[in-house]
This record gives sequence, structure tokens and C-alpha cells, in this order.
Amino acid sequence: MKVLVTGASGFLGRAVAASISAAGHEVRTFQRRSSGLTGVEDVHGSITTVADTPYAGLAYAVSGMDAVVHLAAKVSLTGDPAEFEAVNVGGTHTVVQAAQQAGVSRFVYVSSPSVAHAGSSIMGSDALPASPKHARGDYARTKARAELLALAADAPKFRVVAVRPHLVWGPGDTQLVERIVDRARSGRLPLLGHGAALIDTTYVDNAASAIHAALDAAASVHGQSYVITNGEPRPVADILAGICGAANVAAPTWRVPASAARGVGSLIEAIWRRRPGVDEPPMTRFLAEQLSTAHWFDQRRTRADLGWTPAVSLDEGFERLAAHYRARL
Repeated sequence: MKVLVTGASGFLGRAVAASISAAGHEVRTFQRRSSGLTGVEDVHGSITTVADTPYAGLAYAVSGMDAVVHLAAKVSLTGDPAEFEAVNVGGTHTVVQAAQQAGVSRFVYVSSPSVAHAGSSIMGSDALPASPKHARGDYARTKARAELLALAADAPKFRVVAVRPHLVWGPGDTQLVERIVDRARSGRLPLLGHGAALIDTTYVDNAASAIHAALDAAASVHGQSYVITNGEPRPVADILAGICGAANVAAPTWRVPASAARGVGSLIEAIWRRRPGVDEPPMTRFLAEQLSTAHWFDQRRTRADLGWTPAVSLDEGFERLAAHYRARL
């Protein structure tokens, strides 16, 4: 197939484009920066505009493609609500329309389990319906709207699948791993409550192969949403310890009551809206809920429908992460 991957300059997008290219498909990428991948064609542009020049812009990027994997999004704990709306909802609408007009037959929308997380524990659930009304925070709400928008376009000649990778991590990850390591190193990473909440995570190679599997299976599974995880739920304290151990920094031991963290997170969010910092805020209500409530998922339907199983266990992932940090030293 000829496959367009949006957002391939990001951590997961780059892994997805590399996986699809390695399987022998012809890959084109679309984002504002180069993907850094060999053997793919990079097209630079923004999903929030349709203005095109020859060999640039979204219209050119989707031309001649058989399939689109759409990962480009604004991913952040806080920010201007209008920007989340423009990129995550408006941008998805633009990409869907461009793909339909170009005659694309398969469309994989990369979503997030947060689109169906209302702040309480999720224990062994399958992919619950996306709910913009109940999702927590601007990112989750706009991703929920975008998922519903993409699935509403599903048709026999335009087959749409939504996949929700959960807490993707691995070597080179700056969104999750580096922030955990940096905060642990400076003593700013607490455990919320007892750190015993069971959570699922996904090693990056597994997330990429699952998205690739959804692309291959789109003809038979279109119109549906799937959560993707390693299928190895562990206490959040163990996940943090595994990441910190790989980077050779001390795991967090000091604790903050979960209720207090939620309250502080709400306060910090209010301050950040008025005077944003240069980086992500140290705590938000959404982050406090993620670190103190269980969220693990039933993977049986995902694996059966997509014909996929994760190839890299959590322990092997931690070993690969440790090798990455050793190589950096």
C-alpha cells in the first residue's frame, strides 16, 4: 500500500511510519518538521490549513495514497483551549476531508483511552464509548470529539478504525519517560496515595505494531475503537520504579494523598491558564487522577480482531530503556 502517516516527527508517529515502511509499504509523512526517517517521503505542512503549493501541503500529501494513519495532534496537560480545538478537532476534520477527496480507502485514527476516562477507576474494561462531555481536560475532550468525527465518516469505501494506545513509552521518549526521570532525579516525583493503583502501559514497538495491524485489518474491523496496551497491568509505583531504575535514578518514595494532589492540580491548572510556564505544569487534576486510579483494559477483543499480540514485554522494555541510558552515558 501507499500510506500517509501524519505526525511522524513525534515519538510514536516516527515508530509507526518506520514499522509500516519496514513491512514494504510506500510511506509518505506529513508534519511541520522532518521525520528523520530514511526511505520515506517527508511533506511539510500543518493539518490546520489546506493552503497548498506544488509538492507541499495536505492535498499533495494525500494524493495517490491508499491509506492514512493520523497521529498529528496537540498533546499537553494544559494550554489554550482554542489551540486544542483547532488542531485536534479542526485538524482531524481537515485530514478526513482531504483523504476522502483523494480516494483513500483506509483511515486509522490514533486516539487515546482518556477519551472515555471520567476520572474514576477503569478495571478490565474494553474500549468504552468516547465521551467529550465526561472526558477530563481539553486534550481528552478534543480527542474524544475528533474520534467521533473520524468514526462518523466510516463507509464501505472509506474504512475508519480508531485505536487508543495507552501510556506509550520507550527509549527516546521525552513526553513521559524523560519527565519522570528528570523529576525523580530532582526529588520532585511523589507517589500519590500508596502507589498501588494498577495501570496498563504500552511499549512503543508494541503500540506501533498494533497500529500497523489495525491498518491491515481495516477492511474487517472498520467503524470500531480499540484500546492498545501491553496487557500487563502493574502498580503505578512499580512502573515508576522500572523507568527510574533503567535511568539509574532513585525511584520515588515520598507520598502525597491523592485527594490533596487533585486539589493542588486544579489550583495549578487555574494558575497556568493565566500565566503559563515554559514546560508542563508539575501537577494537574487529570494527572493526579491518572496516577492515583486504576486503569487497565481487557485486550481480548483487540488481539483477536487485529490479529496482534505485543512482542516486547514490560521487563524487556525496561531492559531496552536501560541499554538506551547506558549508551547515552
